[in-house]
Amino acid sequence: MGSATKIFGWVLLIGGVIIIFGTLHSSYNIFTGKTEIPAIFKIETKEAMTPTKEKIPTTQDELQKEMEKMIGEQLERFLPVDILPKLLNLAVWSLLAFILIFGGAQISGLGIKLIKK
Repeated sequence: MGSATKIFGWVLLIGGVIIIFGTLHSSYNIFTGKTEIPAIFKIETKEAMTPTKEKIPTTQDELQKEMEKMIGEQLERFLPVDILPKLLNLAVWSLLAFILIFGGAQISGLGIKLIKK
């Protein structure tokens, strides 16, 4: 009975360490750019319509729409549209990596307790 417990403890210890190092390796590859961040959030990009002829806004609504369009174009130059999904995907991956590392540590800890018995 004691021998089976120690073997199971070693299996848990090795499994936990594999989970930890696998997660760290994947995170390293993501942060160094060797692999892509898992895409959980995606934003569809709209194709900009180029007007054939410039129309001068005459009403308040047309002027407001033109101003919104100009502000949107300036914001796109300053802050690219695809930056938000990348940040969200990176945050989700970081949270998942934390959970996997924490879980691997708990599994390894349980394995160590079984080995010591």
